[in-house]
Amino acid sequence: MQASVKWVEGLTFLGGSSSGHQIVMDGNAGDKAPSPMEMLLMAAGGCSAAEVVAILQKGRFTVENCEVKLTSTRREKPPRLFTRINLHFIVSGSGLTNKALARAVSLAVGKYCPVALMLGKGVTLTHSHEMAVT
Repeated sequence: MQASVKWVEGLTFLGGSSSGHQIVMDGNAGDKAPSPMEMLLMAAGGCSAAEVVAILQKGRFTVENCEVKLTSTRREKPPRLFTRINLHFIVSGSGLTNKALARAVSLAVGKYCPVALMLGKGVTLTHSHEMAVT
């Protein structure tokens, strides 16, 4: 996997992936686009949500909705690293049980999502879940 990041102006950068996708990032507290730290949070959410959906689908559940709300705490002084991140999954699906959802979330965050696994090496990662009413 490869990527590139090119300066546009001010503290705005354009990232490009080896798969041909581009995304704008803003190093100035996200005034024009997500900041790199916001992107890292979203990457953890996207990666873990994809794993939750895949696990549930393999279990023959029909997923109707999956959302992850991430909350974080950062150090006050530079470097402003994340110290704690919680991933809260809100999922609905046909025949879905709380037990199946809890298992899927635990496996996704603790075993299969490489972004969460890497973050967990230096950050306290927690997760929670709820079943949404459809």
